[in-house]
Amino acid sequence: MAEQLENALSLQRVTIPDIWQQQAVQALREGSDVVVQAPTGAGKTLIFELWSNQGRNRGQAIYTVPTRALANDKLAEWRARGWDVGIATGDLSENLSAPVIVATLETQKNRLIQGEGPTLLIVDEYQMLGDQDRGLNYELALALAPAKTQLLLLSGSVANPQSVVQWLQRLGREAVLVRHEVRPVPLEEVHANNLNYHVPSEIRGYWPRLVAKALAEDLGPILIFAPRRQAAESMASELARTLPTPNPLALSAEQKALVGENLARMLKSRIAFHHSGLSYAARAGVVEPLAKAGQLRVVVATMGLAAGINFSLRSVALAADSYRRDNQEQLLRSDEILQMFGRAGRRGLDETGFILISANELRLLDARPGHLSRGGSVDWNALLGVMDAAAAQGLDPFRQAVRVQERLFTTKPIALGIEESIQHPDAPCGLKTDAERARHIHRRVRQMLNSRGQWENLPAASERPACEVQVMENAETLRCHSVLAEPTALEKPGAGQVCLLQEDERGKVYGRATTIADFLNDDRVLLNKWVRRLTNWNGRQVPREVWEQKIVPLLERKLAEHKTPVVRIVQEEQRIVALLSLADVPMRVPVDSYGVAFWKPIEREVMPPDCVNCSLVPICQNLPTTTGVALLWRRLGLIDTAGVPTRRGKIASYFSQGDGLAVAAALEKESYAISELIYDLANLDASFRFAAEESRWSGRLAIVCQTTYGPQSIPGYLESGIPPKYGAGAEQVVAGVHKDPASKHGWVTEILGAGDIDRVIIEWRSTLRQIAHAPELDWPRWGQLQEAARGILNETASPTVTELPPLEYNQTRRVDHRLILRRH
Repeated sequence: MAEQLENALSLQRVTIPDIWQQQAVQALREGSDVVVQAPTGAGKTLIFELWSNQGRNRGQAIYTVPTRALANDKLAEWRARGWDVGIATGDLSENLSAPVIVATLETQKNRLIQGEGPTLLIVDEYQMLGDQDRGLNYELALALAPAKTQLLLLSGSVANPQSVVQWLQRLGREAVLVRHEVRPVPLEEVHANNLNYHVPSEIRGYWPRLVAKALAEDLGPILIFAPRRQAAESMASELARTLPTPNPLALSAEQKALVGENLARMLKSRIAFHHSGLSYAARAGVVEPLAKAGQLRVVVATMGLAAGINFSLRSVALAADSYRRDNQEQLLRSDEILQMFGRAGRRGLDETGFILISANELRLLDARPGHLSRGGSVDWNALLGVMDAAAAQGLDPFRQAVRVQERLFTTKPIALGIEESIQHPDAPCGLKTDAERARHIHRRVRQMLNSRGQWENLPAASERPACEVQVMENAETLRCHSVLAEPTALEKPGAGQVCLLQEDERGKVYGRATTIADFLNDDRVLLNKWVRRLTNWNGRQVPREVWEQKIVPLLERKLAEHKTPVVRIVQEEQRIVALLSLADVPMRVPVDSYGVAFWKPIEREVMPPDCVNCSLVPICQNLPTTTGVALLWRRLGLIDTAGVPTRRGKIASYFSQGDGLAVAAALEKESYAISELIYDLANLDASFRFAAEESRWSGRLAIVCQTTYGPQSIPGYLESGIPPKYGAGAEQVVAGVHKDPASKHGWVTEILGAGDIDRVIIEWRSTLRQIAHAPELDWPRWGQLQEAARGILNETASPTVTELPPLEYNQTRRVDHRLILRRH
């Protein structure tokens, strides 16, 4: 009875608003946007609950959280209070007309961009603005939220919340900052070396001994963050195997079935691991409720899932100072450490939360809010959607895209590569992007002086006989002479040495001198090899009379056929030389518009003709030539020259990052069956875990993408022509589970967990939902894909959604976490 009374009083204390909470609610009721900076567990959510007057209608409110798991938690919590609450998390869409909707922000972005926002939009953990993957969705949603929608932004790990307030004010919104720095449960450091409690010698290993001492010192329950899944499971297994269990936990048969034999064995010792490889039912239906109820002594969770954990324990320890993300080792940031340490101390249960300083020496001084900023990324999908809507209204798509970019969370807008061009739309060149104009003006036009003394663009070379080719001597007098009088011009045509053939009042004429035979002492002639080959003559030596009567006429005829006729044959002491004319030898030279061919004409380089009298020349000369986003869209076939999204660009706008590029490429391949594509879409978010021994970049969808977009890599959108989160193999698992939900556990491996399968099915269904609810297009293939998606979605609810078992009363009692150890 006393314990129940204590819990009731504790809950009552939580619901009494502090002054800072009252200030935030008052600002909301006065019509302002509110940015709240307060520590984890301080009661930021209470601000919304007070505003909504416990769920009674003040207009619709959408409460967004970073993960589906947190959304499900909020949904269950508020429905348990009798609130009318809906949910929208990509894979789930239920009761959307309710006064309160719990959602992931991505599901609301398009609605906000279209000006259909709710009365109040709450963004819990708004530091996601700086996330490298999802920050763009958060930024565009806030930047384009309609003025009628109030914003409530909540976080405990942003060092510069005033910058967010200034951004909102720059957008014309009335925004205020409410800041509260005091944690409801203060934190205290406990160095592992200072834990002097004697533990039995049979408890071996660094972490088992540290945990045993901490539990004995009444610092439990303990939440340990491990760098990766395998480490979390191994540590939890070692702790369960090593530590004595004076009070084993009894699980129901249903709970054992959800978590599996291995985890059930650990839970009996009141120890668990927690990572995304666990099924949703195991995490949210067993481990998390037991942790919240104080039934577990130790939970070992992965660092990457820290933001998705919705429970706190008395003490927190970090087992490493880095973790693996996207196949790269990443050092913990100060705000990530702050978020993990923030899970220490349970409000209403603990007077103090404890940070166990382990061998890596990470301390409270290392836990600080992070400076919120954005990179140079561009939300292609949102901007293409904005441009498509602008084109439908008869507006300039490029101009509308730039206006959106000017609303971003940055002091300097991220350029699309069209900013100067839309300021000066009437350029004679007609080019619409800055890079095209810059390259155009720097592309020099080569011109030649023609036979009439006029400058004209240098034409491509064509063949003319040398006797028709001229050399211009003087640009003023236009005096010319034949190229046959230019020895250097004749170095390539023909064979032999250049020689003077004749000279008279008309000038010099050059040709070629080549040895055709040698005299022998016995009045015989030795034929050169090329002569024998040309005349097809057998034998190297011939009598002089044969030479003169047969070979010479034959050689003259053959050389004439090769357009190097013999002018005369000269006999020297030891050799016979043929002088050849080059008049008919073809030369590749430019020919002017009057038909006169010139060798090395007089040239100059000038600006393109449309730039000569253009007033924008100084501006265009200073534009960057690097490929901007708009020009990249053009090359990928997403927009036309005027910035209007193509069919491919429209489809890209319906999705996130590079997923739409893959869908469009697949639909353009007419032989790609929709029945095959519908499951291949599961690969878009599968990453590496489903590929097993195969390459994660294999599969028909990957091949189609690489064929369409080439090998180029664009951060966030394409990696070697494929969406960066793509992973082959998921299509087989999803197809198998879709046809037989009971087969899911048959796909589980050491690398691939049940939670991974749950996640990829959820992502797949979310993609299908995006397709099903996207606009229609005048394209049968798109209509067929939408029909297939709707058919699957209308079959049943997601097979990953499992009814979670209720906890029995004897499991929810508080337990004493101190170990009973025999002193040796």
